[in-house]
Amino acid sequence: MSLKYLFVTLLLIATMAIPQVKAQLGLLNGLLGSINIQGIVTCTSKDNINGAPTPVFSNAEVQLVCDGKVLSSATTNGGGMFSIMMDSLLFNLSSMLNGCNLVVTTPLSNCNSNLPSVGNLISTLHFGGTTLVGTKTVANIAPSGFQFVP
Repeated sequence: MSLKYLFVTLLLIATMAIPQVKAQLGLLNGLLGSINIQGIVTCTSKDNINGAPTPVFSNAEVQLVCDGKVLSSATTNGGGMFSIMMDSLLFNLSSMLNGCNLVVTTPLSNCNSNLPSVGNLISTLHFGGTTLVGTKTVANIAPSGFQFVP
């Protein structure tokens, strides 16, 4: 009989702890989801202001760098596209938008031998809205525009 009471007591304690955890998260509890950083890397060392078409940069490594630390990385596909998924519980969206950059570490000479072999493409981040996937919200982030830094 005492084992039954012990089990019921532990079950009640566990049940009471769940609302406290949700309360600590506040209004964000229902909004938690993922952060999707997605974009296309082109094979150029100059701004593409005039809209002239430029080839894409396939097989390029793109790193998410925050405060000098690489948090995640991805490789572009044949269309130059990359996608990095982050957990919003681990990373603050506001801090990421203000303190992180995307860095293409693969030399530009890999996509065009006439381009520099030293230097990186770097971009700040831009919030592109949210998407509802099932019951979770996904924050969409895109590069603001890659700039060549020698």
